[in-house]
Amino acid sequence: MTTWHDYVQTNSHLPEWPYPIHYSKVREVVSDVLVIGGGLAGCRAAISAAQNGATVALAERGNAKRSGAGGSGVDHWHGACTNPCSQVTPEDYTRAVFESAHGYTSGLVRYISTREGWDTLLEAERLGVQIRDEGDEFKGADFRDEATKLMFAYDYKNRHILRVWGFNIKPAIYQEMQRLKVDIHNRVVITSLLTEDGIQGNRVIGATGVNTRTGEFYIFRAKATVISTGSAGRLWSFLPELTASSSMGDMNNCGVGLAIGWEAGAEFACMEQTMPGRLSGFGYAPYSMANAHNTYHGTPIVDANGKEVPWTDGSGNELNSVAERFLPGRKQKFILGDGIGLAFYNEEYRNNSLAPDLPERIRKGEFTLPLYADMSLLPEAERRVIFNMMLTNEGKTRIPIFDTFTKAGFDPEDDMLQAPVMLPQGYAHPNFWGAGVNAPANIRAQSGGGFLVDWNLSTSLAGLYAAGGAPLFGGGCHGESHTTGRYAGRRAAAYARGTGETRADRDQVEREQARVLAPLSQDRGGIGWKEINYAIARIMQDYCGAYKNELTLNAGLRLLKELRETELQTAYASNPHELGRLLECNSLISVGELIMHASLSRKASSKHLDFYRLDFPEVDPPEWEKLLPVRQLGGQVKVRELSLNYHLEAPFNGDYEQNYLQHCGQ
Repeated sequence: MTTWHDYVQTNSHLPEWPYPIHYSKVREVVSDVLVIGGGLAGCRAAISAAQNGATVALAERGNAKRSGAGGSGVDHWHGACTNPCSQVTPEDYTRAVFESAHGYTSGLVRYISTREGWDTLLEAERLGVQIRDEGDEFKGADFRDEATKLMFAYDYKNRHILRVWGFNIKPAIYQEMQRLKVDIHNRVVITSLLTEDGIQGNRVIGATGVNTRTGEFYIFRAKATVISTGSAGRLWSFLPELTASSSMGDMNNCGVGLAIGWEAGAEFACMEQTMPGRLSGFGYAPYSMANAHNTYHGTPIVDANGKEVPWTDGSGNELNSVAERFLPGRKQKFILGDGIGLAFYNEEYRNNSLAPDLPERIRKGEFTLPLYADMSLLPEAERRVIFNMMLTNEGKTRIPIFDTFTKAGFDPEDDMLQAPVMLPQGYAHPNFWGAGVNAPANIRAQSGGGFLVDWNLSTSLAGLYAAGGAPLFGGGCHGESHTTGRYAGRRAAAYARGTGETRADRDQVEREQARVLAPLSQDRGGIGWKEINYAIARIMQDYCGAYKNELTLNAGLRLLKELRETELQTAYASNPHELGRLLECNSLISVGELIMHASLSRKASSKHLDFYRLDFPEVDPPEWEKLLPVRQLGGQVKVRELSLNYHLEAPFNGDYEQNYLQHCGQ
């Protein structure tokens, strides 16, 4: 028997729940530091806190050995600016990203990531992750340094982006957590943060959760807490049968960390920023189709007649050789590279790419669909490093793409990959497999916003820290998740050393336990978690899409509130798994409310945030070029104004390095 259908046909009933159920059991876990979320950032935070003398507990929704957006691997590491070959300083890189984002990113997060990125990668090497061409497979290649055996991506001149053999990076750090005796609790969905005296806005002293296999209720008590959870992947779209394997992100994520922080009274920045649903699962399996982006950067693209699409530099000048695709153009300082959480790049840092007028040239008949990736046109070393090295290490590609294609007989020296056949505008971005043009226009995705933090990566709530690409305002890439996790864990451990024992408020715990377990006693005539999730996604599509106004946003808030207070209150769960999914629906509603409140606070449109208010159509007026941190307290939403340069203004120092040295704890 290999399927549910086979089982039911043979046995005439569904199987029994395979785990012992203990809904009435309460498990209390006490530690110096609690880490919520066991992805890359969370595991790194746990390791760092333990290395700094703290006892650590980690709560993970799945299994921390492979969970998280980066759990299946990585092929290159951005911002390794202190590696011995780099020609880019952490200050250079941070300013380039900050300027390209027009200030709508976190300068302190970017600086921390580039200042410690190389050290963090060296730590991964010590744990068993290969970061050098140890077997001299690519000796003599343009992208290899012969002395260190490091290999570079995107910019072979400035050498701040490294190719790595990261297929085993998550198991390696998981094993290190085990060695350091981190208390790992897999299959636990976190439902709330515990605060001192049970009061919203007070110091965070732990969290509550439920085991989605046994139903046990968890009380985590900690002196310091790090949130390192994923984004809300199911907020605008919920189509698991269609989107499960067609996104680089984890579509199971529901933004639990953002939700519990919002409910506890933490402050957030840029949550109004969203992006088109390019990675929402309406495309194709990552890197399964022809494209010239990220892992496939530099790959020649030809049309149905074999005519090659030209490449241009960041200024639009046509490039004449493959080698030029990996070098800065005449007007460029250095190339930032793809996949760092930026929608726009200033010209002097922009990536080389396919001709920007490709869609128009397709319309005119200059290029005939379908397009293909023809790696036979690459130099031998470039072809091997893309297909045999990067594709075997990037997340979600080693087994489904490389192994499948290779076993089927695909040879990049002789065979071509076809690109999806799309509307011409779908070829404006070289990530063809993402097929962003196929996603409905009203489906968005979380982009760039998160917890507002200081130079300690501490949130506005005492005892609460944030790390990783999704929870942090201004996070970006795989390497930043490692680095910010490592940094936040260290700072959380230092905070815990100076803090006394915590005690959970009994009333707060009992209220939460009653709320959490309520769906188990509901009438089975109610609806289930999937119907709730569909409803949430529809509300977000209709009332918080690409274009908004005050009326639609307020209507969306009203509908989310009604959904929480009516259908969700009568929804039922028949086992711990369904209970966990229903609790995630609570989180999705909270994240939706947070985004809508943030959207109401910005009374202007912004190209840089991809944010458009129909009732405030002026784009990027100077008086609105600022952050609008938002939080809730006592049922009221509080908004304030904050300079885009807050990280370099009082009470902080005006210099990146000085701020870092004052707060890094090393």
